[in-house]
Amino acid sequence: MSALHYTLDARTATEHFPGIGRYVFHLARALDTLLDEGEQMAVLYAPATPSWRQALCPRPWRRATCVPVESSPFGVAQQWRLPRLLSTLGSHVYHSPYYLMPYFPGRPTVLTVYDLIPMRYPAAVSRKARLLFRFALDMALRVANVVICISEHTKHDLLHVFAHAASKAHTIPLAADHHFRPLLPEACRAAAERMGLPPRYLLYVGSNKPHKNLTRLVRAWALLSPKDVVLAIAGVWVPAHSAPRTLAAQLGLTEHHVRFVGPVPEALLPGLYGGALGFVFPSLYEGFGLPVLEAMACGTAVACSRIGSLQEVAGDAALYFNPLDADEMAAALEHLVTDDALRAALRARGLERAARFTWDHTARRTLAIYRELAAV
Repeated sequence: MSALHYTLDARTATEHFPGIGRYVFHLARALDTLLDEGEQMAVLYAPATPSWRQALCPRPWRRATCVPVESSPFGVAQQWRLPRLLSTLGSHVYHSPYYLMPYFPGRPTVLTVYDLIPMRYPAAVSRKARLLFRFALDMALRVANVVICISEHTKHDLLHVFAHAASKAHTIPLAADHHFRPLLPEACRAAAERMGLPPRYLLYVGSNKPHKNLTRLVRAWALLSPKDVVLAIAGVWVPAHSAPRTLAAQLGLTEHHVRFVGPVPEALLPGLYGGALGFVFPSLYEGFGLPVLEAMACGTAVACSRIGSLQEVAGDAALYFNPLDADEMAAALEHLVTDDALRAALRARGLERAARFTWDHTARRTLAIYRELAAV
């Protein structure tokens, strides 16, 4: 039998798609280690755009080959250029990690779906973006032979709206990268100092989009606000969603109470997680909740929202609270800050829980889907 050719579309492994880029980068790397002698993989990438975290291509590959593609996921030209490229490559299976994709790829197709935020939180995007999302996602779902959802929660949301995809949907969770692990105290202190943080801080990592619920986190912290602990809010800051910073100023919370530290270099994240008293994640909606898993993998006690996807990820290894109740959130944070025994128990359970999620497992299940489709 001739070699099987798979194509992974990694054009979204860019800073414009931080979450999807992380997924594609780690999936590509893990898949390459698993391919048999009779299998090859083409990794499509955008040569003009800096890729996520480091250059996706070039890198040392076993059986994968990087293929530059000028057509953007946002451009119409991909509708004819990518099918021609897939034919030239002799691809047996095409995997798109994004719903803006060629809708007539001409071969068995895998689609990955992360969340339905434009539909669940329509105020977060424009009306045009909501309509485009629903139409384009429906098209992608109809084209795909298999749909990978990153959590059962996402799968449930997807099938509630797009019931026609029920027979195609599979759940394959994400994982934390291997560099998220417990570090020595000196490394943790160095990371905190680099980000201008004191020895005792509670950490949030993520964006400031409205569904991340940071205004309620700030309000809860104002109810608690211990003098010797700073709430560090880290991550990409979108100026259009400045309400959390405005509220902190209105409540009289200075940098001795709350610090908005901005984006954190990837190399510093494990140390920043590891040096925190605890990690808090108050989100109202997540497709998965990777920061929770990263924090647990670093040996950090976690308090997070009592919502479906986060409970899937954290299991019994987190302290949960109602994300709509600032008083309950404040009480949970107080326990996290003051109860040494609780933090130790959460750290131990978190490390055990995080070890169940690996990119090797994610890649093996994904590769099994490729092989099944290629054999049809």
